[in-house]
Parts: sequence; structure tokens; C-alpha cells
Amino acid sequence: MIATTRFSVLDRSRTREGRTNAEALRDTVRLAQELEGLGYHRLWVSEHHGVPGVAGSAPTVLAAAVAAATRTIRVGTGGVMLPNHQPLIVAEQFGVLESLFPGRIDMGLGRSVGFTDGVRKALGRDKGDAEDFAAQLDELLGWFRGTSPTGVHARPAEGLTVPPFVLAMGEGAAIAARAGLPMVIGDLRSREKMQRGIDHYRAHFRPSPWAREPYVVISGTVAVAATPDEARRLLVPEAWSMAYSRTHGTFPPLPPAERVETLPMTGKERGFYESGLAGHIAGTEDQVTHELETLLKETGAQELLVTTSTYDRRALLDSYRRLAGIFAS
Repeated sequence: MIATTRFSVLDRSRTREGRTNAEALRDTVRLAQELEGLGYHRLWVSEHHGVPGVAGSAPTVLAAAVAAATRTIRVGTGGVMLPNHQPLIVAEQFGVLESLFPGRIDMGLGRSVGFTDGVRKALGRDKGDAEDFAAQLDELLGWFRGTSPTGVHARPAEGLTVPPFVLAMGEGAAIAARAGLPMVIGDLRSREKMQRGIDHYRAHFRPSPWAREPYVVISGTVAVAATPDEARRLLVPEAWSMAYSRTHGTFPPLPPAERVETLPMTGKERGFYESGLAGHIAGTEDQVTHELETLLKETGAQELLVTTSTYDRRALLDSYRRLAGIFAS
């Protein structure tokens, strides 16, 4: 099944200790160029606000930089958090992207609102705005179809086709099914929950002008290295950052794995850290191939969106090269 599956990457522009936000953003652009050469299908960027460990706060701006630096790889967002924005503005931004880079732009859309009360206040939003996602989504798609009842036309979006995807967090799977849109779902650490979401999506999918049949993208971490231990060490910086955020309330830049492995941890920190290392697909080429075949057989997903982050950029690129060797063989 690997041979018929699309492989793509979501890069969150993670900052690394000792490096700047500007370097993290440029790393994302360089990664896109490298992934294009390796045969990956898409490179998506994310939206995070006020997070010390993530430089990617303006996904459509970053997507424009990525698309300008590449030629063939599809470029999009994973995603634009629709409750944070007016649908007209989102339509206009993607209309500009599609006009500049025709046939290469994807519109991944999520329903999360700002991470903290302070961020939500700065955005002029609250948690309840996420409840309006289905209506916001319908309005956004209407701007492309030219069906807005206001008499206003979204230019240059109207009449363009920018493939929309729904990030299926919470009720996202049901919303994607009702709207007849492709769905992105994760994570790999909750396989049963993920499968329930996929099953619901397929059972309730309504064909639409955007998609005639269900399309499932699984999102998750995949790390490939010469040995299982090396693959596991790729997961260490992100696992520690997640553990730190759960115990200190802030998401820090990625630290080197060798420093994390010498840190003293409280019992609570250790628990979050070990949990962060578990449930991902990590190992040698043979091990990862077996796990991917099992995952794809169980879910029937058409695409895998890899979200791996680590401190060592060379090791990360080596992992992507090894993964490309698996799906290209």
C-alpha cells in the first residue's frame, strides 16, 4: 500500500535553542526545497500565535515564500485556524496564492482558537468562536463559489479552485463529512480514537464539488534512522518540549537530545516525557516500512502527513531521505 500512498510534510517552523525565529523560518523554506527533490507531494506550514518555540505565526505569508522558492511541490497550510480570521480575508489570501502559483496551493483549515487567554484576547477571539467553525467554513467556500448574499465579491478568489482540507480535531471529522471535504486526522498515539473518526467520516461523507469521495490524510510523527536508538533520539527534543509545556505552561525552543538526556526530571515531568516518546512510528527502514504498511492497511488512508520535529536538522533531513527511499522503492 505504501506505493500508492502520497507522502507529505507539515513543518511547524520550530525554533531551536541558540537559533533565531528568522533562521527557523528560513529552515522551513530550505526544507521545502529539499523535500521537493525527494519526491514529497506537499509541504504545509502551520499557524501558532505567541508560542516561544514556534516561529510560524502567519501561514499564508510563509506559504508564499515556500511556493516562490520551489517549482513542483504542492504548498499549503496545516492549517489556517479559521476562527481566528474573517472568512473573506482567508479567501482573498488563498486567492492571491493560487493566482501566483496556480495548481499548487492547498487550503488546510483548523478550528482551534488561540492557545492561551492572553493570545485569544490579543486576537479578539474567545473559546466559543470555535463552535462556529462549520458556518465559517461554509462562508469561506461561498466566497470561492461566488454565492455570498452580501453582493461583495472576493477577488481574486471567486471562481478559483483551491483544494480545502479540514483538520479533524474534535468535531472536525463530522464537519468534513457533511461539507464533503478531504480530512486530515491524527495522532498516531490514539489509534482507536483516530479510527473511529475515520469510520464516522467515511460513513457520513456527502459528495461535493470539492470532493466526490472521502479522502483521508493521516498526520503523525515518523522518524527513520540507521538504528532504533538513533530514531528514538530524534523524538527526544520534541518530547521534552511537550513535557515542559505541560508542567510550566510555555512551549520552549527545541533543545539538543544529548542535553535532555542528562536533565533531572520530576516524576510528573518524566511521565509527560515518556508519554511524548511513545506511540510514534520510529525505527530503521525495515521497521518503519512494516509499521506503515500496517497503519495504511488498517485505515485505508490515501496520504500520510509527517510532522516530525527535532533539534538536529541534519538528522531530520536524513530521516526524510530514508522515508523517501521507502515510499519511492
